[in-house]
Amino acid sequence: MRTRLRRRNRLRLATGLLFAASLSFLAGMTDVVGFLLAGDFVSFMSGNTTRLAIALSSGEGGAILRLGLVIATFVVGNAFGVLFMRWTRGSQPGLLALVGLLALVPLLFGEPSHGVPALVFAMGALNAALEEVDGQALGVTYVSGALSRFGRGLGRFLLGHHTKGWWTQIVPWTGMLSGALTGALVTQRSGGAAILVVAGVALGLALASLVVPQSWRRIWLAKRPFRRETHGGAPLR
Repeated sequence: MRTRLRRRNRLRLATGLLFAASLSFLAGMTDVVGFLLAGDFVSFMSGNTTRLAIALSSGEGGAILRLGLVIATFVVGNAFGVLFMRWTRGSQPGLLALVGLLALVPLLFGEPSHGVPALVFAMGALNAALEEVDGQALGVTYVSGALSRFGRGLGRFLLGHHTKGWWTQIVPWTGMLSGALTGALVTQRSGGAAILVVAGVALGLALASLVVPQSWRRIWLAKRPFRRETHGGAPLR
C-alpha cells in the first residue's frame, strides 16, 4: 500500500513538473514571437519595466505610453486569470483554450503586431493555471525568481541544508528557454504565421490537461480559486 502511494506521489510530482515546463515553454515561445513581431516582451515584464524607466528618463512619450499599456494589460490579464479560474472552479483546460483563442487575435489585423496586446493579456492570465507543485511556488511566465530560488537552494545544499524540492525551480527556466528557442526559429522561418504555432501549442496543452485528474490539477492551485472564503477564513463551496 505504501509503495503504491509513493509511486502515485512520484507520478503526480512528475506530471506537475511536466505541466509547469509545458506552460513555461508556451510562455517562452509567445514572448519571443511577440517580441520579434512588435518589439516588446509579452510575458517578461521585468524587461519592459527596465525599458519603461529608460523611456521615462529620456522623455520618449510614445514609448512611455506603449510600455505602460503593455504592463497594465499584463496585470489585468493576471487578475482576469484568477477570476476565470474562480468562475470555472479551477479549469486549466478552459483557461488554456482561452489563451489559444487569444493567440489568434493578431491574425485578425493586417499587421499582426497590432494584435500583440492580446498575447500580453493571455500571458498574464496564464499565470493562474499553475501556482505550485509539491509545495514549491513556481512561476510559469517569468524565471528570474525561479533562478534566484534555485541558486539559493543550491547554496543551502552545498552548506548541507537539504531543503525539499529546491531543484524543481530549474524546471520552468528549462521550459522557457526551449520555448523561446522554438519561437525564435519558427518566427524566423514563418514570420507572423508563428502565431498559429503559439495557438496550436496552447490548444494542445488544453486537450492534454484533460487527461490529468482534476484532483491533481487543483493541488497545483495554491489559492484554490474554486473556493470562496468568508471573513472568518472558513471556505464556502
